[in-house]
Amino acid sequence: MILIGERINGMFTDVKQAIAEKNEKVIQDLARRQTEAGAKYLDVNVGTAAADQEGTIKWLVETIQKTCSTGLCLDSQKPAVIAAGLSVMNTENGGILNSTPLNKKSDEDVLDKYLDMADSAGPGVGVITLTMDKNGVPQDTDTRVAIAAEIVQKAMERGFDPQRLYIDPIILPVKVPNAQSQPGNILNAIEQIKYLAEPSPHITMGLSNLSQGTNERSLINRVFLAMAISRGMDSAIVEVLDKQLMDVVATSEMLMDKQIYSDSFLKVYSTT
Repeated sequence: MILIGERINGMFTDVKQAIAEKNEKVIQDLARRQTEAGAKYLDVNVGTAAADQEGTIKWLVETIQKTCSTGLCLDSQKPAVIAAGLSVMNTENGGILNSTPLNKKSDEDVLDKYLDMADSAGPGVGVITLTMDKNGVPQDTDTRVAIAAEIVQKAMERGFDPQRLYIDPIILPVKVPNAQSQPGNILNAIEQIKYLAEPSPHITMGLSNLSQGTNERSLINRVFLAMAISRGMDSAIVEVLDKQLMDVVATSEMLMDKQIYSDSFLKVYSTT
């Protein structure tokens, strides 16, 4: 399971304050703790924490790289912000560009821009692509899968390895009116997307979006994560500091025969 730590994001109060004060210690502590908890990549998202998003993502990348060599997941739907982060990122550690839809009304070629940046960065850099187009977020399984198929086809036509794609079927908050059918649609989409290419693209999602505004956030996230893993999802942007959630990942992989069982399988998983 490719886990991407979600916590270096300007939406969190401590990160927003650290950005405002240029407090490297807070960012480096989050980078170190998430890495130790099992994150293969660290999501880096300025969000609305700073007016100068390009300068701030550079500062975040440079600050993190002073303390750990974990791969970074640069997170912005603005290509210029991604390019700024890439300009100072050590791509030898691998990386992911997060994220691009198939197209936008304001930018038909946005997917090509992200694929171009990933190609320029090297074969170790992937792209998170959203099952979303200029018409917005689909509300059904079939449209999600159709958009994913277009993304995969476009990538393959230009020689971009499907294994460098992380397709995100976009989980919606379950608390939003009429959204309770969406988790089922997502699970069905996951099962179909993994067959779009051989080898198949990765499938990921921002898990915490599901539980926004609910009272049982960790429980909702944990249960759905296990369900999604069972359908074929092999990556997620998650709160890796949530030990119970990490135990769900370990147990799910063990039960699916991806990890060897032993009485100490949780401890073994946390050290691999």
